[in-house]
Amino acid sequence: MKNLTYIALALVICSSCANESSPDIDKANFVRIYDNNKFSASYFPIDIKQTPDGGYLILGGRRIADPTSPNAQYYSGTYLLKTDNLGAIVLEKEVATDIVNPIGPLLEVNSKYYFFSMEPKNIQTQLSEVDPSGTINKTTLVGGSYPAAAYNDNGNFVLLRYDDFSKQSVVTLVSPSGNSINSKGFSVGAGDGVEKPIVEHFLRTGRQFPFQVGKTLSGQYFFSGFYNYTFSLVFTNLTANNPQGVVQGNQDDGGFSCVMPLDGNRYAGARFSYGDNYLMPNITLTGTGITSSVDLEGNNLLELAPNATVKMLTATINGKDCILYGSNTRGKQIGLYGYNKADGKFIGSRYLGFSNPFEIAAFTTTSDGGLAVCGTTFIAGRFPRICLFKISKEELSKSFQ
Repeated sequence: MKNLTYIALALVICSSCANESSPDIDKANFVRIYDNNKFSASYFPIDIKQTPDGGYLILGGRRIADPTSPNAQYYSGTYLLKTDNLGAIVLEKEVATDIVNPIGPLLEVNSKYYFFSMEPKNIQTQLSEVDPSGTINKTTLVGGSYPAAAYNDNGNFVLLRYDDFSKQSVVTLVSPSGNSINSKGFSVGAGDGVEKPIVEHFLRTGRQFPFQVGKTLSGQYFFSGFYNYTFSLVFTNLTANNPQGVVQGNQDDGGFSCVMPLDGNRYAGARFSYGDNYLMPNITLTGTGITSSVDLEGNNLLELAPNATVKMLTATINGKDCILYGSNTRGKQIGLYGYNKADGKFIGSRYLGFSNPFEIAAFTTTSDGGLAVCGTTFIAGRFPRICLFKISKEELSKSFQ
């Protein structure tokens, strides 16, 4: 991005163009919008991590308009942004078009960051290593098509991808060097109809599905993706040919937006069903048998946009363990919703955004006990740009009690 316009604001009161070194700047609370003068430019964030220097590393995507690069123009390019602790740009890079369709999250191992992507010619999965400054050190071919989601499993990675040859959702264990350790595939179902929304997801010509992969506290792996014609939550040990458990959705109209193990068989999650959104801070999942997500009780937040993106993390606020959800409201703001981790009781909410529409991409707790929220805003309602909200520990304490 060139000729960047920085907008530094307190989260409630807009401050005028003050010098960043001014003592009046609240270093624990600010907002940044990363604008540029490219009329046709389009950037969107994927994930954010705080780096050891207190700054932030943002993995993003970008529109590619280069017809000379084989297949690349059909996919999203890769964009990396490194900021200081105030959100000012230190480094930004439009990555070459041999690295497309990047996915989150950023996976941290031994002070290095990793993300999966594709090479465009043969749509094969790759793994890139990034240092804390935002520089890509190396990219290794992993193999297999269409990476969809990833998870850090104590130094190795769990990768969910779609295999367009076998028509399977595939879960693979991958080392940081890019070697596949174990893998198991599960059929999405026969016919072009079930594959159409999956391919449109990767081409970004259709709905973006909340693919996820992870590991339970008991050691089972799980993924939220397509299985047997339906967007389902699937539990597996990566040994048996059939899943150990399935929580079915409603074809491509319902399923889990996100899920997180808490303790024992207790989970926190969110689900969508024909446009409605349900936050579920305290549910039970056994990881066995066949059940339906429709039967899970949740808080139906009518203020959320239809089939809204929902992100989730745990944080300590006012000395209590909490579950924070981040999502998009019908009013074009980012909504944060807090629940007590112990019993799932609601503890407060907060809304981010002003003037232009805002949508969440990812958020993370920060070393000072606060929160960093990364999202997309639309300048003049039409030009997508990356934004960063920083909320202090004190402000979180006021909002979530």
